[in-house]
Amino acid sequence: MADSFLSKSTASLTNHFSPISLIRYLVLGMATATLFLMALGSATRVMNAGLSCPDWPLCYGELVPRQQMNLQVFLEWFHRLVASGLGLLVILLTSLTWWYRRSLPAWLPWAATLALGLVIIQGLLGGLTVTQLLRFDIVTAHLGTGLLFFSTLLATGMALVPYRGTGVAGKLLWVSTSAAALVYFQSILGGLVASQWALHKCLSASQLCSVMNSHLLGVVPATLATLALVFLAWRTPALHPTLRQLANLAGGLLGLQIVLGITTFRLHLQVAVLTVAHQAVGAALLGTLVAFSIIALRDQVGARSLAVSQGLLQALDVDRPQAATP
Repeated sequence: MADSFLSKSTASLTNHFSPISLIRYLVLGMATATLFLMALGSATRVMNAGLSCPDWPLCYGELVPRQQMNLQVFLEWFHRLVASGLGLLVILLTSLTWWYRRSLPAWLPWAATLALGLVIIQGLLGGLTVTQLLRFDIVTAHLGTGLLFFSTLLATGMALVPYRGTGVAGKLLWVSTSAAALVYFQSILGGLVASQWALHKCLSASQLCSVMNSHLLGVVPATLATLALVFLAWRTPALHPTLRQLANLAGGLLGLQIVLGITTFRLHLQVAVLTVAHQAVGAALLGTLVAFSIIALRDQVGARSLAVSQGLLQALDVDRPQAATP
């Protein structure tokens, strides 16, 4: 009995520290760090700290600008530090997936390579935001690439999470994917508003009001798609608890995001914490919808595989010769 317990413990440890488990932990940890990095980038913009380090990639020609250090310089410097750390982790992730590729899903090294390509583009855009003096299109592209990188990491991690579906996700996959696309597009519109200070200019000088209004109108389709997902999840019997929890989380984040959006609009973006929270919650909502989509896809694929397996078993039973009765 002791030998059986020891063998089970050894097997559990082996599974816990297997390459696929380690990569799953690494990817999900990086996704969490990316969400924090995007919030930090938002704080840097809101505090007008985007050009606090006038050069790139160093800051005042130093790795740590001790003499010039203040809150604004720290925000920009720390933002670059976290981004550099993430870049190193992506290199590690890509190396590990290609090294262990024979014991991993065939798509995983390519997903890691895609993440590496996105982080390289993100780094170049980060440098251009400084050298081009915060040009609004580059700043928006920087945000858009960051959201794609975050979504790629989260999708990869959720594809590696142990899961056995119920096969009832149905059309929820298309609803969640559409909602994720609309929330991403809405985030880009928000980036255009923020990078051009469109709200301030519209309210004070009636300039760039079309940019601000496009973001306000974009709330409608993204909200309706997310609410449709939550409603259909509630109405779907036998839905896996993971999918139900993700749908509930999406609904809660949507409500919080609407409250933050109305509050920041009424306060004219004067409260930095609320503005940063608005962007962070929007990114979290996008991530939740991406996670739901990946799990729903796995639910459908698992159901099809099970149906094929059952069909093969039935065919074998039919073809198997019956024993002669005396």
